[in-house]
Amino acid sequence: MEENYIILLRESLEKKVEILKEIVQLNIEQKDILEDKTSPVDEFDRNVSSKDALVQKITKLDDGFDEVFKKVSEELDSNREKYASEIKLMQDLIREITDLSSKVQAQEKENYTLAKNKFSGVRKQVQRVRQSKDKVNTYYKNMTKANYYDPQFLDQKN
Repeated sequence: MEENYIILLRESLEKKVEILKEIVQLNIEQKDILEDKTSPVDEFDRNVSSKDALVQKITKLDDGFDEVFKKVSEELDSNREKYASEIKLMQDLIREITDLSSKVQAQEKENYTLAKNKFSGVRKQVQRVRQSKDKVNTYYKNMTKANYYDPQFLDQKN
């Protein structure tokens, strides 16, 4: 029975590696979206939603891993020789997960800076558009008044 749990632990780590690789790829796509001045906001939103779904999967995997590990940790400690190959595989997977996690963190930091810059640029554009709109409205108000004369009283007595 413990052997099945140990295999389950390894498979959980393998799934986590695959999900982290997907997140790395989505981060690369997100960087491209943020660097492209013509990319629509919807693309960015889809990318973030996809990453969020993957992070939720990782959280579930981690929770499941912790539960299973609690059940078999004693068995693993007492019979290290018996499970040496599985332990080695899991250690390698954990190293890979650590490397991928570090890569994801670096990408996220870089993308955060890009997003901050892009959205600050968008805010400035919105402000310029508003100012231009206000100027245009003022101009049209003034122009419509240019051909308008207040009623005049004419004295026709002479």
